[in-house]
Amino acid sequence: MGVIDWFKRGVQEMMVARPDGTKAQIVWKHPDETIPMKSQLTVDSDEVAVFFKDGRVVETMGPGRFTLDSANLPFLSNLIDSFTGGDVFKAEVFFVNTREHPGIKFGGRIGHVEDPKSGVPVETMVHGEFSFRVTDAHKLITGLVGMGRAESFMVKGWMKEQVLKVLRDNIAELLVKEKWPLLDVTSGAYTEEIESTALGRMDVHVADYGIDVVRFGNFVIGIDEEDADNLKSLYRDAAYLRTVGGVESYQRFAAGKAMMGAGEGMAQGGGGASGGGGGEGSLLGGAGLGVGFGLAQMLVRDNQGGQTLAPAAAGVTCGACGAHVAPGKFCSACGSEMKIAGAPVGTRFCTNCGEAMAPDARFCGACGAKQSDDEPSP
Repeated sequence: MGVIDWFKRGVQEMMVARPDGTKAQIVWKHPDETIPMKSQLTVDSDEVAVFFKDGRVVETMGPGRFTLDSANLPFLSNLIDSFTGGDVFKAEVFFVNTREHPGIKFGGRIGHVEDPKSGVPVETMVHGEFSFRVTDAHKLITGLVGMGRAESFMVKGWMKEQVLKVLRDNIAELLVKEKWPLLDVTSGAYTEEIESTALGRMDVHVADYGIDVVRFGNFVIGIDEEDADNLKSLYRDAAYLRTVGGVESYQRFAAGKAMMGAGEGMAQGGGGASGGGGGEGSLLGGAGLGVGFGLAQMLVRDNQGGQTLAPAAAGVTCGACGAHVAPGKFCSACGSEMKIAGAPVGTRFCTNCGEAMAPDARFCGACGAKQSDDEPSP
């Protein structure tokens, strides 16, 4: 070893400080536990140096430049190595960064959360950034990092999990307690309230490790695009409900809309004609819509009595035997030609389903079947 190399090594041994390449590390351990007397300790303004011996904290030193001599730093007398004649200290020195660490990205699923406004469970996610700082270097080393050489990603990875855990619990709880609609939450309307609540509850999980979560940034709660579209549709229906004046009105609207759609489908299937104002297709279209309206009337609520009307049983009363049977040309109970009880004289009956019709009806209003012009009336 040349004189210059020996001199450089000697200078390095006399300097106890964090190298520039490790400034971003949350915790950095000095590689040499043997420190010569009169060495220069340099602690930057955004860190502290923690001295350990035999696994116990001896001293924590703040920013500044210090000459390591037991004459001006009495605690060093406990670190003197007697085997070297008192010229060397034996200690583990950790440098811990105490500044705020911003831009720590996190994200993950919250899970299925019930939307209070619609009652529909929706898969919810959260992502964003947060910042934290070390408030107690001793607790961080002994409680989380350990006495080995720790990498910053270990600390940051653990912090991400803690933040996501707290947010998952608090978002679900706030949605239930405050009854916030999910679409309002995803729009950012309640971000400040959620952030404030989550920050207040983070201490329970991280304070024992000497860490403080300072703030969130770019904090977003999201749901699947398809779920968002479904919620918007449900919200529009709820708005209509308020407009038309109550549950009964909304149910009448929904049932009528659904059954009209069913009737239109029947008309398209039975008519076979396209466009135009007349013809068989148009007539069947009217018959199909009639069926839709009829079914809707069976499903809606009675507006005056408030009672739910169950769908009417499909069938007719035979005029010959009085049995309630399925519509048809003949009674399935007695075999007689179908004559519906109580029908006025001159009433025509559908040759397909047996329902009563007007004397001049060409199509059945119940099933849409075309009637023969020479069909006799019972």
